[in-house]
Amino acid sequence: MSVLSIDPLWPRAGGWPAPDGRVDAVLLGLPAFRTSLSPTGAHATPAAVRDALRRYSPTLLGPPPIDLDEALRIADAGDVADPDGPEGEASARARVRELVAIADLVIALGGDNSITYATAQGAGATGLITLDAHFDLRDGVSNGSPVRRLVEDGLDPRRIVQIGIADFANSAAYARRAADLGITVIPLDHVRRRGAAEVMAEALEIAGVDGRVHLDIDVDVCDRAVAPGCPASVPGGLQAFELRALVRAAARDPRVGSADIVEVDATADAPDGRTVRLAALCVLELLAGLVARDGAGSDDGTERP
Repeated sequence: MSVLSIDPLWPRAGGWPAPDGRVDAVLLGLPAFRTSLSPTGAHATPAAVRDALRRYSPTLLGPPPIDLDEALRIADAGDVADPDGPEGEASARARVRELVAIADLVIALGGDNSITYATAQGAGATGLITLDAHFDLRDGVSNGSPVRRLVEDGLDPRRIVQIGIADFANSAAYARRAADLGITVIPLDHVRRRGAAEVMAEALEIAGVDGRVHLDIDVDVCDRAVAPGCPASVPGGLQAFELRALVRAAARDPRVGSADIVEVDATADAPDGRTVRLAALCVLELLAGLVARDGAGSDDGTERP
């Protein structure tokens, strides 16, 4: 028996069907975890996020109020089985490539941060924006290396913007590596000082010069109090409302064609599930940004309210 109340006048988010033709947005689970630098149960997170979505309504208050399920065609493509390792990454890359051909926005549910590599490549991204406390420029293959791997495979580092990089969570060597590559770094303190709208506008202008942008939402950019289910989150990170504002601001831009939500370990969350719930809200914020684009969810190209 469901523990959630049933009210025909209070619809719930999630529960979207498999894609059948053209859609506005599609979810894809990528439960990677095997190369994580710290032990993680991130493979359990896509299912947990889907469950958490049912706790929320798909309604933007406006005014006027907008039901995302009425305004957008939203689908769920299920999970890629075992997306770790070269074969798993190839499968993930191919599946994302299929989905970007039918959707304006592909939302990948991690899994650890290693999925950013295959997701951005499958989406054909020419620019990258990360919301992350860490550079992810480590050597080797892990959840700490996707940005370096993308650069080595040809992504122009001058089209990478890293937002929320935190003190005491990185090394001087990796900070120098980012600078030497020409990556734009907007540290955590600068985000607080300037605000989400200004920071994201700058990031989009840099990352979006050549076209398609991938948004990497690493939830460990948040304060550990709101994201205890992220192994690498630290006290003093972004507040939940700050992350949500950044995500919605990014998704409003039509150059953002894909996003991932990563580094949440559903098996290590607080009893109230606050980290998984925040990840689910990031899904809804992406959809809220999408519906604000010109013509989103419309066959005739007219702008929605």
